[in-house]
Amino acid sequence: MEIRELFMDEQPPMHLLLLADPSRELVEEYLGSGTCFVAVTDERMIGVYVLLQKGPKLVEIMNIAVDERHHGRGIGRQLIEHAIGHAREQGYKTIEIGTGNSGIGQIALYQKCGFRITGVDRDFFNRNYAEAIYENGIQCQDMIRLSQSLD
Repeated sequence: MEIRELFMDEQPPMHLLLLADPSRELVEEYLGSGTCFVAVTDERMIGVYVLLQKGPKLVEIMNIAVDERHHGRGIGRQLIEHAIGHAREQGYKTIEIGTGNSGIGQIALYQKCGFRITGVDRDFFNRNYAEAIYENGIQCQDMIRLSQSLD
């Protein structure tokens, strides 16, 4: 498997991008202003993420997704590590990620990769982990944000 930037003449893997954010309009907005990276194996796109510049020293990882037939193979972690490395190479000082539609396992993976909770009180998060993540079985969009210093 290789992770590479999506070429300008290639169609983005919308079926994967929409797994992370079901709003096609928002995804197209991210693609228009961000840089899309794909995990490719045997000429098939099996994973994706978008890096979106949010400031001179701040970048956000958007729409991390892995084809469900390839779950459990560490592809998501490789995508996150690639994003961190690329952001560092480009001189960004902070990288953020919104929880979006991620499950608890995905958030745990982000934390293992060095992201720390921001945007909500840490005590509230510790006391109300399930409630902070889920409301009626569906995760609250951007209820929790995580960030990482690249210094």
